[in-house]
Amino acid sequence: MDSGVPSPEKQDKENLVGVNNKRLGVCGWILFSLSCLLMIITFPISIWMCLKIIKEYERAVVFRLGRIQADKANGPGLILVLPCIDVFVKVDLRTVTCNIPPQEILTRDSVTTQVDGVVYYRIYSAVSAVANVNDVHQATFLLAQTTLRNVLGTQTLSQILAGREEIACSIQTLLDDATELWGIQVARVEIKDVRIPVQLQRSMAAEAEATREARARVLAAEGEMNASKSLKSASLVLAESPIALQLRYLQTLTTIATEKNSTIVFPLPMNILEGIGGVSCDTRSFLFNRGPLEVDSHWVREPGLCLGRSQQLEVVRIPTLFQKKTEVETRAVDYDHL
Repeated sequence: MDSGVPSPEKQDKENLVGVNNKRLGVCGWILFSLSCLLMIITFPISIWMCLKIIKEYERAVVFRLGRIQADKANGPGLILVLPCIDVFVKVDLRTVTCNIPPQEILTRDSVTTQVDGVVYYRIYSAVSAVANVNDVHQATFLLAQTTLRNVLGTQTLSQILAGREEIACSIQTLLDDATELWGIQVARVEIKDVRIPVQLQRSMAAEAEATREARARVLAAEGEMNASKSLKSASLVLAESPIALQLRYLQTLTTIATEKNSTIVFPLPMNILEGIGGVSCDTRSFLFNRGPLEVDSHWVREPGLCLGRSQQLEVVRIPTLFQKKTEVETRAVDYDHL
């Protein structure tokens, strides 16, 4: 239930600001009259001393006989300051950058770190900034340091490294609430750098490397398993169709001949070649228009030996696959000469 009594916070704010509606009194009016008379007597010299220029980003808080003239600062533009009884203070309303030096912080998991940051704030109430605190900038700087230590001290190292934005937002909220009576508005808080010991950096790097290697091995194993399943399916299809196996064999030969232009020798028995290609040595000799040739009665030690159906020994040398037939040599000897 609201009893009409202002809260203690509001009472403190009003008392700190010092704005009241009390009149100057008899002595105050007398001094005010004398000041105006002095300004008139010394005119026009006094006009250069009593008129002050306030810039667009500045405000002037005027004290008359030690009292703030109004709850709102004067400016921008020209203001009149009476001689001897008025004193004014200029306040800059532009955003101020406050660099927080590196702070030694012990995290919740007992790790010593150095953290620095930056705070952006501005004065939105010039009267509160002048009347409520001696040095508003120094007070904000010290408060930012202590708030940074207190907030980071409740976090673990992993939370600090992963949640900088959340921590900065919490620090901004705390600073904004604490500096409200000073006429300060905290615009932004940023954590610039988090420094950890060298040994801890090495440990974290080793842990990250081990994690990446384990993930790579898992991915490689999954790839091999998928490839094995695909090969199994392909082998089942080829087993059901012999023609597909022969076409696959010819396709492999074409690929090898295209990629590497070198001599390729196939030391396979004729029964295997006949099963794959469906041709014999006699048939191949017929295709190349080359008949069996008589040679000396000694064993021909050549690669690519195969037995034909005429009980002859045929040697076929193929420099490259699918070359002209004139480049293919065929020799044959009878078994009696071996």
